[in-house]
Amino acid sequence: MLTRRHVFAAGAAGIAALIIGRMGRSEPAKAAPVYAVTHSDTEWRKLLTPAQYDVLRQQGTERPFTSPLLQEHRAGTFTCAGCDLPLFSSKTKFESGTGWPSFWKPLDGAVDVAQDHSLGMTRTAVSCHRCGGHLGHVFEDGPPPTGLRYCMNGLALKFVPGAAG
Repeated sequence: MLTRRHVFAAGAAGIAALIIGRMGRSEPAKAAPVYAVTHSDTEWRKLLTPAQYDVLRQQGTERPFTSPLLQEHRAGTFTCAGCDLPLFSSKTKFESGTGWPSFWKPLDGAVDVAQDHSLGMTRTAVSCHRCGGHLGHVFEDGPPPTGLRYCMNGLALKFVPGAAG
């Protein structure tokens, strides 16, 4: 005779079988991106200042309101401090009041984005397309025409004065 005890035991056994069956499986590994500019960790440490290394290679964040680029208002291009790839035109820079250089649009093909689940929240991290260096994060509270705010670490950028790209 089938009792409630039998039904619960069978259900528990089924759930246990599902869990055990999935324990040995892992998600397929995503291939690590291959970048046009690559260096060993030792080489990156030689090429970058310790603060730049922390931001670009360790996903660190500089203190707000400390970057000289926050006050950069000349025409020109902001490039990656790790590989010199042009990233942002000065035409897209705006004063966000957040303490980091902010832009409403990167140059075409210059940056990659990925979900960042650090610090107990989900954000969209921005990295350099050519070397994979961490630049900052993008948020959906920027000005028109994109409504985006690319909030970049000044340490991850260099400024090249001249005609804005």
